[in-house]
Amino acid sequence: MAAAAASDLLTGWCLFGLALLVILAFCWIYVRKYQSRRESEVISTITAIFALAVALISSALLPVDIFLVSYMKNPNGTFKDWADANVSRQIEDTVLYGYYTLYSVILFCVFLWIPFVYFYYEEKAEDDSNTCSVKTALKYSLGFLVVCTVLLLIGAFVPLDIPYKKNSTEWEKMKLLVEEFGSSHGLAALSFSISSLTLIGMLAAITYTAYGMSALPLNLIKGTRSAAYELLENTEDIEDVEQHIQRIKLKCKDGRPLSTRDRRTLQQLEERLRTLRRRERHLEFIEKSWWAKFCGAMRPLKIVWGVFFVIVALLFTISLFLSNLDKALHSAGFDSGFIILGTNLTNPLNMLLPILQTVFPLDYILITTIVMYFIFTSMAGIRNMGIWFFWIRLYKIRRGKTRPQALLFLCMILLLIVLHTSYMIYSLAPQYVMYGSQKYLAQSNMTVDGHLGNVTTYMPKVCDAAAPEDQCTVTRTYLFLHKFWFFSAAYYFGNWAFIGVFLIGLVVSCCKGKKSVIEGEVDEDDSDMSDDELSVYYH
Repeated sequence: MAAAAASDLLTGWCLFGLALLVILAFCWIYVRKYQSRRESEVISTITAIFALAVALISSALLPVDIFLVSYMKNPNGTFKDWADANVSRQIEDTVLYGYYTLYSVILFCVFLWIPFVYFYYEEKAEDDSNTCSVKTALKYSLGFLVVCTVLLLIGAFVPLDIPYKKNSTEWEKMKLLVEEFGSSHGLAALSFSISSLTLIGMLAAITYTAYGMSALPLNLIKGTRSAAYELLENTEDIEDVEQHIQRIKLKCKDGRPLSTRDRRTLQQLEERLRTLRRRERHLEFIEKSWWAKFCGAMRPLKIVWGVFFVIVALLFTISLFLSNLDKALHSAGFDSGFIILGTNLTNPLNMLLPILQTVFPLDYILITTIVMYFIFTSMAGIRNMGIWFFWIRLYKIRRGKTRPQALLFLCMILLLIVLHTSYMIYSLAPQYVMYGSQKYLAQSNMTVDGHLGNVTTYMPKVCDAAAPEDQCTVTRTYLFLHKFWFFSAAYYFGNWAFIGVFLIGLVVSCCKGKKSVIEGEVDEDDSDMSDDELSVYYH
């Protein structure tokens, strides 16, 4: 029996290992797709791939955590023969050590490695001296290390007294669970630091993911403008600009100098003409490209995918709305972090995931799909909006033309969004994230014909906060997410903001027209050398 259990548990970890290989391959392809071919740097490429991979691996640990706590129990609510207290503790500790390792590596990436590489290339772009670049990068990285140290110290010593309802045994039990989970100052420090990053990831998800969830499917449905029609318009624009330039040059035909205003206008028109020439070359290439013809033939399939993504986005939004509404109606309020014990208003994903979890790895596949969906929608939002610092646009993300610094920024944002994905999945399916498919035996009294009095029977019941403490095992993920109540409260309000931004983005995306067939491929600050790589971008 023990050998069979070990074999099944090994299968779960083997699938996790397979997911690691898939994640590494995906990250390598993804980063290589967007990095600049002319400005690519080995260190920035490795950094971006590694940081994004670690974040995805941490999210891949979530279904493993849920599978392990669920697998310890039979469908009838009894523990399996091998699942004694020691074995259960070993399994839980294994998952916990996995989170320790991954989250520690994430802190290292966010507060030391990525800042150092970013500032190194920023300084290198201004000064070719490697020694000076390294010193400056270390100086700025030291500032990030100070921030990390402050977060760790706050997390280690911040008071965790949560105003639970004293007359509620359910709240008392949850308090004991959190206190037991947080008995180590090191764990509390790590949890606080990761929760702080997750909070930043929530802001990134509200900004980019929520908008991308509407922009991605509607762009697929609407398609792009015709290359031939755009080429015709572009030719007309070139003729207009050339005529305007000619009229200005005629003013100095007799030797008179141009006014300052005319010189400035002439310079702007010449830059505009160069951009239009580059657009012309791109459009001509697209018009003759076999890839463009293939994409045109696949247009019906794109529409189907667009409709499917709209349905998925609406499903997520409805599930998130019902989950938040449940918290608003049945939680203990703000000062408890809107933690809810049990599910009163169910939603589609909360019903589907526990069912799929009984047939491993169907839930693993669905969780992976959800995470990848958030990645692609976030990428769609970032590509449409660019990377901004308040009102200042820092970088554009373009296929095959993204600078090393922008690539690091991109992977940092995606890393933070993936961190927030774990809480998003909890918001979509709280029962699943907390207990998986566990059941326990609940005592019930019933009257049976032929017997005097009531007969005590035991019926399997889905695990919730009302279950006896020794009958249901809470996932490490759940306790990690809810260690600090004020972060949970912030996530709750963030979910409402996410829903609002999604609805606004849906209206904006519906009102916008079709995108250009070369959207984002030509920019005024591009050099003419970038046109030498046309075949790389469109094949």
